[in-house]
Amino acid sequence: MEKQEIKRVFEKTNAIITNSHIVYTSGKHGSAYVNKDAIYPHTVETSRLCRAIAEEFVSSNVRVVIAPAIGGVILSQWTAFHLSRLTGETVFGIYAEKEGDEFVVRRGYDKILLGRNVLVVEDVLTTGGSVKKVIEVTRNLGGNVVGLGALCNRGGVTPKDVADPPKLFTLIDLKLDMWDEADCPLCAEGVPINTSVGKGKEFLALKNAD
Repeated sequence: MEKQEIKRVFEKTNAIITNSHIVYTSGKHGSAYVNKDAIYPHTVETSRLCRAIAEEFVSSNVRVVIAPAIGGVILSQWTAFHLSRLTGETVFGIYAEKEGDEFVVRRGYDKILLGRNVLVVEDVLTTGGSVKKVIEVTRNLGGNVVGLGALCNRGGVTPKDVADPPKLFTLIDLKLDMWDEADCPLCAEGVPINTSVGKGKEFLALKNAD
């Protein structure tokens, strides 16, 4: 898929929100948001995006695709499906689960990782914190990480930020401004926080509890 076609998919599914006041998972604030959850109900479009990631890693001998839960589970399944079709080999699709501030691999999936080439996939890279932990736990369990594929890099994330995978590939790169709460111009102007996406609802709940 060409970059313009990929961008049209994001726009068609209303996955890019602008002119809002968002609180991100990192705690930073911004005016725009990539709502990957708006894409997932569109299964044909989701499949096409995951095929584009799979095509980029078709020569990497991938045998397992892993992603952070929850949304990443969908990407893991579709990307593994397309890699299986493209290579004629069995490619497993699994996921890591959040436990406190860390990620763990349960359900016997750790045995699937051991000794195999692994592609890590993610929806949106903002700081890369979650996917970095998935890469680290994959390596700790004996998986050989051959790359990281993502739908969107919106935080200027580099390989160094995410534990240095050999290859970092994203379908679309967006530069969106972010600020610490103390420096947020939207807070200063009293712009209401969006509670429909991001961590706005949790942020306001903590504020009201103080």
